[in-house]
Amino acid sequence: MKKILTIVILIVLLAMAMSACSQAKPATQAPAEEKPAEQAQPAADLEGVPEVFTNGKQIKVAVIRNLPSDDHTKQFLDGARSEGESFGFKVDTFIADNDDAKFQELVDQAIAKGYDGLIISHGKKDYSYDMLKPAVDKGIKVVTFDTVIEKDGQGLPEITRTFQDDFALAKLSLGVINEVADPARIIKLWWGPGVPPLDRRETIYAPLEKEGHLITLETIGPTNFQDVQGDIAAKVSAVLPKYPEGEIDAIWGSWDEMAKGAYTALKDAGRTDIKLISIDISNQDINLMREPGSVWIATAAVDARLIGLVDMRLLAKKFAGEETPDEYDLEARLVRQSDLKPDTNMQNLSEVVEGWGQSDAFNKPWMDKLRAANAGK
Repeated sequence: MKKILTIVILIVLLAMAMSACSQAKPATQAPAEEKPAEQAQPAADLEGVPEVFTNGKQIKVAVIRNLPSDDHTKQFLDGARSEGESFGFKVDTFIADNDDAKFQELVDQAIAKGYDGLIISHGKKDYSYDMLKPAVDKGIKVVTFDTVIEKDGQGLPEITRTFQDDFALAKLSLGVINEVADPARIIKLWWGPGVPPLDRRETIYAPLEKEGHLITLETIGPTNFQDVQGDIAAKVSAVLPKYPEGEIDAIWGSWDEMAKGAYTALKDAGRTDIKLISIDISNQDINLMREPGSVWIATAAVDARLIGLVDMRLLAKKFAGEETPDEYDLEARLVRQSDLKPDTNMQNLSEVVEGWGQSDAFNKPWMDKLRAANAGK
Protein backbone atom coordinates (compact mmCIF):
# COMPACT_ATOMS: atom_id res chain seq x y z
CA MET A 1 0.00 0.00 0.00
CA LYS A 2 2.80 2.38 0.86
CA LYS A 3 4.49 1.62 -2.46
CA ILE A 4 1.28 2.34 -4.38
CA LEU A 5 0.80 5.65 -2.48
CA THR A 6 4.33 6.74 -3.38
CA ILE A 7 3.71 6.00 -7.06
CA VAL A 8 0.45 7.98 -7.02
CA ILE A 9 2.18 10.98 -5.39
CA LEU A 10 4.96 10.88 -8.01
CA ILE A 11 2.38 10.75 -10.83
CA VAL A 12 0.48 13.74 -9.36
CA LEU A 13 3.70 15.77 -8.94
CA LEU A 14 4.78 14.96 -12.51
CA ALA A 15 1.37 16.00 -13.88
CA MET A 16 1.51 19.30 -11.96
CA ALA A 17 5.00 20.05 -13.28
CA MET A 18 3.98 19.37 -16.89
CA SER A 19 0.92 21.58 -16.50
CA ALA A 20 3.03 24.45 -15.13
CA CYS A 21 5.50 24.16 -18.03
CA SER A 22 2.74 24.19 -20.59
CA GLN A 23 1.28 27.41 -19.09
CA ALA A 24 4.60 29.26 -18.73
CA LYS A 25 5.94 30.95 -21.88
CA PRO A 26 9.50 32.01 -22.46
CA ALA A 27 10.14 35.75 -22.22
CA THR A 28 11.21 35.81 -25.83
CA GLN A 29 7.78 34.67 -26.87
CA ALA A 30 5.82 37.13 -24.72
CA PRO A 31 3.25 38.94 -26.80
CA ALA A 32 4.42 42.43 -27.78
CA GLU A 33 2.62 45.25 -26.08
CA GLU A 34 0.18 46.71 -28.51
CA LYS A 35 1.00 50.32 -29.34
CA PRO A 36 -1.41 52.78 -30.82
CA ALA A 37 -0.80 53.10 -34.54
CA GLU A 38 1.20 56.28 -35.30
CA GLN A 39 -0.43 58.63 -37.68
CA ALA A 40 1.59 58.97 -40.85
CA GLN A 41 3.15 62.41 -41.20
CA PRO A 42 2.02 64.20 -44.33
CA ALA A 43 4.75 64.32 -46.93
CA ALA A 44 6.24 67.77 -47.49
CA ASP A 45 4.89 69.51 -50.56
CA LEU A 46 7.98 69.75 -52.74
CA GLU A 47 6.22 70.05 -56.06
CA GLY A 48 8.05 72.63 -58.13
CA VAL A 49 11.14 72.60 -55.91
CA PRO A 50 14.26 72.18 -58.08
CA GLU A 51 15.70 68.67 -57.97
CA VAL A 52 19.04 69.89 -56.67
CA PHE A 53 17.31 70.45 -53.31
CA THR A 54 15.40 67.15 -53.18
CA ASN A 55 17.98 64.58 -54.33
CA GLY A 56 19.16 63.80 -50.80
CA LYS A 57 22.54 65.56 -51.11
CA GLN A 58 23.01 68.34 -48.56
CA ILE A 59 24.34 71.57 -50.02
CA LYS A 60 27.32 73.12 -48.19
CA VAL A 61 27.88 76.87 -48.12
CA ALA A 62 30.78 78.88 -46.70
CA VAL A 63 30.20 82.53 -45.75
CA ILE A 64 33.53 84.36 -45.46
CA ARG A 65 33.73 87.95 -44.21
CA ASN A 66 36.79 90.21 -44.34
CA LEU A 67 35.81 92.51 -41.46
CA PRO A 68 36.10 92.39 -37.66
CA SER A 69 33.43 90.63 -35.61
CA ASP A 70 31.36 93.77 -35.02
CA ASP A 71 27.58 94.06 -34.75
CA HIS A 72 27.12 94.54 -38.50
CA THR A 73 29.14 91.40 -39.20
CA LYS A 74 27.19 89.35 -36.67
CA GLN A 75 23.86 90.48 -38.15
CA PHE A 76 25.03 89.73 -41.70
CA LEU A 77 26.25 86.26 -40.79
CA ASP A 78 23.08 85.52 -38.84
CA GLY A 79 20.93 86.45 -41.82
CA ALA A 80 22.91 84.27 -44.22
CA ARG A 81 23.05 81.33 -41.81
CA SER A 82 19.37 81.38 -40.84
CA GLU A 83 18.17 81.63 -44.45
CA GLY A 84 20.55 78.91 -45.63
CA GLU A 85 19.55 76.54 -42.85
CA SER A 86 15.87 77.19 -43.61
CA PHE A 87 16.62 75.80 -47.09
CA GLY A 88 18.31 72.73 -45.58
CA PHE A 89 21.87 73.88 -46.36
CA LYS A 90 24.86 73.32 -44.08
CA VAL A 91 26.24 76.82 -43.52
CA ASP A 92 29.70 77.55 -42.07
CA THR A 93 30.82 81.12 -41.32
CA PHE A 94 34.33 82.57 -41.13
CA ILE A 95 35.71 86.02 -40.17
CA ALA A 96 39.10 87.32 -41.37
CA ASP A 97 39.28 90.51 -39.23
CA ASN A 98 40.29 92.67 -42.23
CA ASP A 99 43.42 90.56 -42.65
CA ASP A 100 43.65 90.20 -46.45
CA ALA A 101 46.13 87.32 -46.33
CA LYS A 102 43.98 85.38 -43.87
CA PHE A 103 40.89 86.17 -45.95
CA GLN A 104 42.41 84.79 -49.15
CA GLU A 105 43.61 81.71 -47.30
CA LEU A 106 40.11 81.05 -45.94
CA VAL A 107 38.67 81.32 -49.46
CA ASP A 108 41.36 78.98 -50.84
CA GLN A 109 40.57 76.45 -48.11
CA ALA A 110 36.83 76.63 -48.80
CA ILE A 111 37.42 75.98 -52.49
CA ALA A 112 39.69 73.03 -51.69
CA LYS A 113 37.20 71.55 -49.20
CA GLY A 114 34.51 71.28 -51.84
CA TYR A 115 31.86 73.72 -50.67
CA ASP A 116 29.03 73.98 -53.17
CA GLY A 117 28.62 77.72 -52.71
CA LEU A 118 30.43 80.75 -51.33
CA ILE A 119 29.19 84.08 -50.01
CA ILE A 120 32.17 86.43 -49.93
CA SER A 121 32.10 89.75 -48.08
CA HIS A 122 34.51 92.69 -48.45
CA GLY A 123 37.11 91.32 -50.82
CA LYS A 124 39.42 93.98 -52.21
CA LYS A 125 39.78 94.82 -55.89
CA ASP A 126 43.50 94.08 -56.14
CA TYR A 127 43.07 90.36 -55.43
CA SER A 128 39.37 89.38 -55.62
CA TYR A 129 39.42 88.30 -59.29
CA ASP A 130 42.37 85.93 -58.80
CA MET A 131 40.96 84.72 -55.48
CA LEU A 132 37.55 83.77 -56.90
CA LYS A 133 38.45 82.60 -60.43
CA PRO A 134 39.38 79.08 -59.16
CA ALA A 135 35.96 78.78 -57.50
CA VAL A 136 34.20 79.71 -60.73
CA ASP A 137 36.39 77.30 -62.72
CA LYS A 138 35.47 74.52 -60.29
CA GLY A 139 31.73 75.18 -60.73
CA ILE A 140 31.23 76.60 -57.23
CA LYS A 141 28.40 79.14 -57.07
CA VAL A 142 29.45 82.54 -55.71
CA VAL A 143 27.67 85.66 -54.43
CA THR A 144 29.68 88.58 -53.08
CA PHE A 145 28.92 91.56 -50.87
CA ASP A 146 30.86 94.85 -51.01
CA THR A 147 33.46 93.26 -53.26
CA VAL A 148 34.81 94.62 -56.55
CA ILE A 149 35.88 91.90 -59.00
CA GLU A 150 37.92 93.21 -61.90
CA LYS A 151 41.27 92.47 -63.54
CA ASP A 152 42.52 94.07 -66.74
CA GLY A 153 38.99 95.22 -67.45
CA GLN A 154 37.58 91.71 -67.02
CA GLY A 155 35.07 90.54 -64.42
CA LEU A 156 33.56 87.19 -63.52
CA PRO A 157 30.00 87.23 -64.93
CA GLU A 158 29.16 83.97 -63.13
CA ILE A 159 29.26 85.87 -59.83
CA THR A 160 26.46 88.12 -58.54
CA ARG A 161 27.80 91.14 -56.67
CA THR A 162 25.64 92.77 -54.00
CA PHE A 163 26.09 96.11 -52.27
CA GLN A 164 24.29 98.38 -49.92
CA ASP A 165 23.18 101.43 -51.88
CA ASP A 166 26.28 103.26 -50.68
CA PHE A 167 25.51 106.34 -52.75
CA ALA A 168 22.13 106.72 -51.01
CA LEU A 169 23.70 106.00 -47.62
CA ALA A 170 26.16 108.84 -48.17
CA LYS A 171 23.51 111.23 -49.51
CA LEU A 172 21.15 110.57 -46.61
CA SER A 173 23.78 110.94 -43.87
CA LEU A 174 25.57 113.92 -45.40
CA GLY A 175 22.20 115.56 -45.99
CA VAL A 176 21.60 115.52 -42.23
CA ILE A 177 25.02 117.13 -41.70
CA ASN A 178 24.05 119.97 -44.01
CA GLU A 179 20.84 120.38 -41.99
CA VAL A 180 23.13 121.09 -39.02
CA ALA A 181 25.25 123.57 -40.98
CA ASP A 182 25.93 124.47 -44.60
CA PRO A 183 28.82 124.70 -45.05
CA ALA A 184 29.59 122.23 -42.29
CA ARG A 185 32.99 121.93 -40.63
CA ILE A 186 33.50 118.24 -39.96
CA ILE A 187 35.80 115.51 -38.74
CA LYS A 188 35.59 112.73 -41.31
CA LEU A 189 35.92 109.13 -40.13
CA TRP A 190 37.01 107.15 -43.19
CA TRP A 191 39.81 104.97 -44.49
CA GLY A 192 40.94 103.96 -47.93
CA PRO A 193 41.07 103.98 -50.87
CA GLY A 194 40.62 100.28 -51.55
CA VAL A 195 37.62 99.58 -49.32
CA PRO A 196 34.72 99.23 -51.82
CA PRO A 197 31.80 100.56 -49.71
CA LEU A 198 33.81 103.50 -48.41
CA ASP A 199 35.17 104.25 -51.88
CA ARG A 200 31.58 104.40 -53.16
CA ARG A 201 30.55 106.72 -50.32
CA GLU A 202 33.53 108.94 -51.11
CA THR A 203 32.12 109.59 -54.60
CA ILE A 204 29.26 111.46 -52.91
CA TYR A 205 31.39 113.16 -50.28
CA ALA A 206 34.04 114.55 -52.64
CA PRO A 207 31.71 116.70 -54.81
CA LEU A 208 29.99 118.14 -51.73
CA GLU A 209 33.40 119.05 -50.36
CA LYS A 210 34.45 120.57 -53.69
CA GLU A 211 31.25 122.62 -53.87
CA GLY A 212 31.91 124.01 -50.38
CA HIS A 213 29.07 122.28 -48.53
CA LEU A 214 31.56 120.29 -46.43
CA ILE A 215 34.81 121.54 -44.90
CA THR A 216 37.02 118.66 -43.77
CA LEU A 217 39.00 119.59 -40.68
CA GLU A 218 40.45 116.12 -40.03
CA THR A 219 40.27 112.68 -41.65
CA ILE A 220 40.68 109.83 -39.16
CA GLY A 221 40.73 106.09 -39.83
CA PRO A 222 41.47 102.93 -37.87
CA THR A 223 44.78 101.11 -37.73
CA ASN A 224 43.85 98.61 -35.00
CA PHE A 225 41.10 96.42 -36.44
CA GLN A 226 40.96 94.31 -33.29
CA ASP A 227 39.58 97.34 -31.44
CA VAL A 228 38.23 99.86 -33.93
CA GLN A 229 36.11 101.66 -31.34
CA GLY A 230 38.98 102.10 -28.90
CA ASP A 231 41.38 103.12 -31.67
CA ILE A 232 39.07 105.82 -33.03
CA ALA A 233 38.11 107.03 -29.55
CA ALA A 234 41.77 107.67 -28.76
CA LYS A 235 42.43 109.43 -32.09
CA VAL A 236 39.37 111.68 -31.88
CA SER A 237 40.17 112.52 -28.26
CA ALA A 238 43.64 113.61 -29.37
CA VAL A 239 42.37 116.11 -31.97
CA LEU A 240 39.37 117.60 -30.15
CA PRO A 241 41.50 120.01 -28.04
CA LYS A 242 42.71 121.64 -31.29
CA TYR A 243 39.19 122.93 -31.92
CA PRO A 244 37.49 125.03 -29.21
CA GLU A 245 33.74 124.86 -28.79
CA GLY A 246 31.90 126.12 -31.85
CA GLU A 247 34.65 125.28 -34.35
CA ILE A 248 33.39 121.78 -35.32
CA ASP A 249 29.83 121.30 -36.52
CA ALA A 250 29.74 117.52 -36.87
CA ILE A 251 31.57 114.22 -37.08
CA TRP A 252 30.71 111.96 -40.02
CA GLY A 253 31.22 108.26 -39.37
CA SER A 254 31.28 106.52 -42.75
CA TRP A 255 31.14 103.24 -40.78
CA ASP A 256 29.30 102.97 -37.47
CA GLU A 257 32.06 101.04 -35.74
CA MET A 258 34.17 104.20 -36.06
CA ALA A 259 31.23 106.37 -35.03
CA LYS A 260 30.94 104.47 -31.75
CA GLY A 261 34.53 105.36 -30.93
CA ALA A 262 33.89 109.01 -31.76
CA TYR A 263 30.82 109.01 -29.53
CA THR A 264 32.94 107.83 -26.61
CA ALA A 265 35.47 110.60 -27.25
CA LEU A 266 32.79 113.29 -27.46
CA LYS A 267 31.09 112.06 -24.30
CA ASP A 268 34.33 111.88 -22.33
CA ALA A 269 35.27 115.40 -23.46
CA GLY A 270 31.80 116.81 -22.75
CA ARG A 271 31.56 118.11 -26.32
CA THR A 272 27.82 118.50 -26.70
CA ASP A 273 28.41 121.20 -29.33
CA ILE A 274 29.37 118.59 -31.97
CA LYS A 275 26.76 116.41 -33.68
CA LEU A 276 27.47 112.84 -34.77
CA ILE A 277 25.99 111.35 -37.95
CA SER A 278 26.88 107.88 -39.24
CA ILE A 279 26.29 105.00 -41.64
CA ASP A 280 25.13 101.51 -40.51
CA ILE A 281 23.23 100.62 -37.36
CA SER A 282 23.16 98.10 -34.52
CA ASN A 283 21.55 97.67 -31.10
CA GLN A 284 24.58 99.34 -29.55
CA ASP A 285 24.16 102.33 -31.88
CA ILE A 286 20.47 102.61 -31.00
CA ASN A 287 21.24 102.55 -27.28
CA LEU A 288 23.88 105.28 -27.65
CA MET A 289 21.60 107.44 -29.79
CA ARG A 290 18.93 107.14 -27.10
CA GLU A 291 21.14 108.11 -24.15
CA PRO A 292 20.16 111.35 -22.36
CA GLY A 293 21.92 114.25 -24.03
CA SER A 294 23.26 112.08 -26.87
CA VAL A 295 24.81 114.00 -29.78
CA TRP A 296 24.35 111.03 -32.17
CA ILE A 297 21.41 112.41 -34.12
CA ALA A 298 21.06 110.15 -37.18
CA THR A 299 22.40 107.21 -39.14
CA ALA A 300 21.73 105.89 -42.64
CA ALA A 301 21.62 102.13 -42.93
CA VAL A 302 20.58 98.91 -44.58
CA ASP A 303 19.50 96.02 -42.36
CA ALA A 304 22.66 93.90 -42.24
CA ARG A 305 20.67 90.75 -41.51
CA LEU A 306 18.62 91.36 -44.63
CA ILE A 307 21.80 91.55 -46.71
CA GLY A 308 22.73 88.06 -45.55
CA LEU A 309 19.21 86.78 -46.32
CA VAL A 310 19.17 88.23 -49.84
CA ASP A 311 22.67 86.95 -50.62
CA MET A 312 21.63 83.43 -49.61
CA ARG A 313 18.49 83.62 -51.76
CA LEU A 314 20.63 84.63 -54.73
CA LEU A 315 22.95 81.70 -54.07
CA ALA A 316 19.97 79.32 -53.88
CA LYS A 317 18.75 80.59 -57.26
CA LYS A 318 22.19 79.87 -58.68
CA PHE A 319 22.01 76.30 -57.35
CA ALA A 320 18.62 75.99 -59.04
CA GLY A 321 20.03 77.17 -62.35
CA GLU A 322 17.84 80.28 -62.35
CA GLU A 323 18.89 83.63 -63.74
CA THR A 324 20.44 86.11 -61.30
CA PRO A 325 21.53 89.72 -61.87
CA ASP A 326 25.16 90.75 -62.26
CA GLU A 327 24.74 93.31 -59.48
CA TYR A 328 22.13 94.25 -56.88
CA ASP A 329 21.94 97.20 -54.44
CA LEU A 330 19.91 96.99 -51.23
CA GLU A 331 17.80 100.05 -50.40
CA ALA A 332 19.04 102.47 -47.74
CA ARG A 333 16.97 104.06 -44.94
CA LEU A 334 17.54 107.04 -42.67
CA VAL A 335 17.11 106.53 -38.93
CA ARG A 336 16.84 109.70 -36.89
CA GLN A 337 17.34 109.93 -33.15
CA SER A 338 13.88 111.46 -32.94
CA ASP A 339 12.37 108.30 -34.52
CA LEU A 340 13.48 106.06 -31.68
CA LYS A 341 11.19 104.93 -28.86
CA PRO A 342 12.33 103.66 -25.43
CA ASP A 343 11.93 100.04 -26.55
CA THR A 344 13.26 100.35 -30.10
CA ASN A 345 15.82 97.73 -31.10
CA MET A 346 17.00 95.98 -34.26
CA GLN A 347 14.14 93.49 -34.05
CA ASN A 348 11.35 96.09 -34.01
CA LEU A 349 13.01 99.00 -35.84
CA SER A 350 10.50 98.49 -38.66
CA GLU A 351 7.84 99.90 -36.30
CA VAL A 352 9.44 103.36 -36.48
CA VAL A 353 11.26 103.22 -39.85
CA GLU A 354 8.96 102.33 -42.72
CA GLY A 355 10.19 99.43 -44.84
CA TRP A 356 13.04 98.52 -42.52
CA GLY A 357 14.28 94.94 -42.80
CA GLN A 358 11.62 93.92 -45.29
CA SER A 359 12.27 92.59 -48.78
CA ASP A 360 10.88 89.87 -51.00
CA ALA A 361 13.81 90.30 -53.34
CA PHE A 362 14.61 87.01 -55.10
CA ASN A 363 12.23 85.01 -52.93
CA LYS A 364 10.47 82.24 -54.86
CA PRO A 365 7.48 80.01 -54.05
CA TRP A 366 9.77 76.96 -54.05
CA MET A 367 11.85 78.64 -51.35
CA ASP A 368 8.74 78.88 -49.16
CA LYS A 369 8.21 75.14 -49.69
CA LEU A 370 11.81 74.41 -48.70
CA ARG A 371 11.39 76.48 -45.54
CA ALA A 372 8.21 74.58 -44.66
CA ALA A 373 9.91 71.22 -45.31
CA ASN A 374 12.88 72.11 -43.08
CA ALA A 375 10.92 73.83 -40.29
CA GLY A 376 11.71 72.26 -36.93
CA LYS A 377 14.59 70.13 -38.17
